[in-house]
Amino acid sequence: MYIYDQHDKTLLSERVTQFRSQMQRYLDGALSDTEFLPLRLQNGLYVQRLAPMLRINIPYGMLSSTQLRRLAQITRTYDKGYAHFTTRQNIQLNWPVLEEVPDILAELAEVEMHAIQSSGNCIRNITSDEMAGIAPDEIADPRPWCEILRQWSTLHPEFAFLPRKFKIAVSGSPADQAATQVHDIGLQLQKDEQGEIGFRVLVGGGLGRTPMIGEVIKEFLPARHLLTYLDAILRVYNRYGRRDNKYKARIKILVKAWTPKVFAERVEEEWRHAKDGLATLTDEEILRAAAFFTAPNYRSPKDPVAFDAMPLAFQRWRDRNVRAHKMPGYCAVFLSLKPTGVAPGDVTDHQLEVIADLADEYSFGEVRITHQQNVVLADVLHNDLPELWQRARDAGFATPNIGTLTDMICCPGGDFCSLANAKSIPIAEAVQRRFDDMDYLYDVGDVTLNISGCMNACGHHHVGNIGILGVDKKGEEFYQIQLGGSAGSDAALGAVLGPSFFADQVPDVIEQILRVYVDQRIEGERFIDTQRRIGIAPFKESVYVKAA
Repeated sequence: MYIYDQHDKTLLSERVTQFRSQMQRYLDGALSDTEFLPLRLQNGLYVQRLAPMLRINIPYGMLSSTQLRRLAQITRTYDKGYAHFTTRQNIQLNWPVLEEVPDILAELAEVEMHAIQSSGNCIRNITSDEMAGIAPDEIADPRPWCEILRQWSTLHPEFAFLPRKFKIAVSGSPADQAATQVHDIGLQLQKDEQGEIGFRVLVGGGLGRTPMIGEVIKEFLPARHLLTYLDAILRVYNRYGRRDNKYKARIKILVKAWTPKVFAERVEEEWRHAKDGLATLTDEEILRAAAFFTAPNYRSPKDPVAFDAMPLAFQRWRDRNVRAHKMPGYCAVFLSLKPTGVAPGDVTDHQLEVIADLADEYSFGEVRITHQQNVVLADVLHNDLPELWQRARDAGFATPNIGTLTDMICCPGGDFCSLANAKSIPIAEAVQRRFDDMDYLYDVGDVTLNISGCMNACGHHHVGNIGILGVDKKGEEFYQIQLGGSAGSDAALGAVLGPSFFADQVPDVIEQILRVYVDQRIEGERFIDTQRRIGIAPFKESVYVKAA
């Protein structure tokens, strides 16, 4: 992973000093709430329902064991002993004391971490695929390009105050586990007929109040032009994006208003002024970034261990939580953060230290954070699986549910967020407890369930196979159900099933939806395949007849 040089370290140190001064001026009354707002947001600091919240960047989802241990220490010292991994590969502290935030940022800087631009109307954390660099079907490793984008976008003076927040994702595999089609800019690595690396560029994706799938504006962008072309996109957006209405300020609104064809033409016109300019990537710069992401010191595979004699619990875990690796003898292991009764994505200070230990012992000291709020050990020897499984089980990470209904995405919702209309975490727990039979979950198979507490869609409910949205009706919490969403290469937005439900009805509704699927599926069909084949009507009829 990328190692900070002295320039990086100096920049972070100066940024912490700057924010410490800003914080002190705010506490002394020299800065008003309005003046302090953009300053705190661009340092990741929110004001939540009950306490401040600090969002910490994890660039393209990668963490070292050293960083994990520091996060554990910070969580224990400055918070309530737990933190929360988000759908954008970040980590959040939900209970920091306002006056201590500069101290937290100083500790983060010591281990090459920060919260710069994790909020605000700027380019946010660059995200990617948790299988980057190891996926068997990978076209090219996206991590060097993510790092180039991170350095380009961090404290970029031209894009510090965009019309609205801006998110970029990069995928190196055809399967697209980076959800590129629902980002402001999605970049899909490609190779042309001559084998040259480039990008398929999508613009205008996003969720929230007006969900949209991104549109392709360039089928193949040669890699050396990446920054100049993105400069052109951002300049067009910065000039023409709406600033009079924050609900219509995202780039997706501009793309839709102009049409993708016109937007692409405007970008090409702007690009003519920048193409082949100083920001054009040289071979030296590309090689410099790539040098930080070389393969670890893989060992030659030993004779494989006979797993047949292992207990059923191990077999289930291996089937669900272990993925293929491009290196023979190795695999990727998903540590589930979704045991029943735990808010999806939450992790304690002790668990962070355990993950660091597991990373050191089994995966070259590195981990990845997934969009589904789990953790991945990316480089594990097959022969180490039995021992790792036992260690993971002791720490609460071996729930064999990756890809199943209970491996759900869930935002913090009304328990924490001041924007939320309804609570999300109790709904997640109710579903976990209703569907705790693993045999049933495995029979149902792969299905994504995403829960958001409001229309801001931090839980990505629009792109869940089953999506749940919390809504407020005259002070009461209700939950709207959507079906048919997907965040992968077959990206789609879910359709609303019908009128919303009380909280205690949600598990029954989910059960009825799954019953229709089981009754209607043909052999080998996933939930999303059946839903697309038969449409939403059979689900709607069954659910509302049952509810009546």
